[in-house]
Amino acid sequence: MITATKVGIFVGATLAVVWFALGFWAFFFVAIAMILGAIAGRIIDGKLDMRSLVDTFRGKRTSS
Repeated sequence: MITATKVGIFVGATLAVVWFALGFWAFFFVAIAMILGAIAGRIIDGKLDMRSLVDTFRGKRTSS
C-alpha cells in the first residue's frame, strides 16, 4: 500500500538525486514539474475545485 510517507520519501530522494547529479536549476525545474503534476492529478481526481481556486486568487470570498 502506498502511503503519504512513502510518496514523500520517493519525492525527496528524487529531488536529492537530481540536485546532486544535475545542479540547483535542474532540481528547481523538477520540483516545479512535480508540483504541477500533483495539481493536475488533484484536478483529474476531482479533489481540487478550480473555480473556487480562481475565485480565491481574484479576491472573491464565499460564506460556504
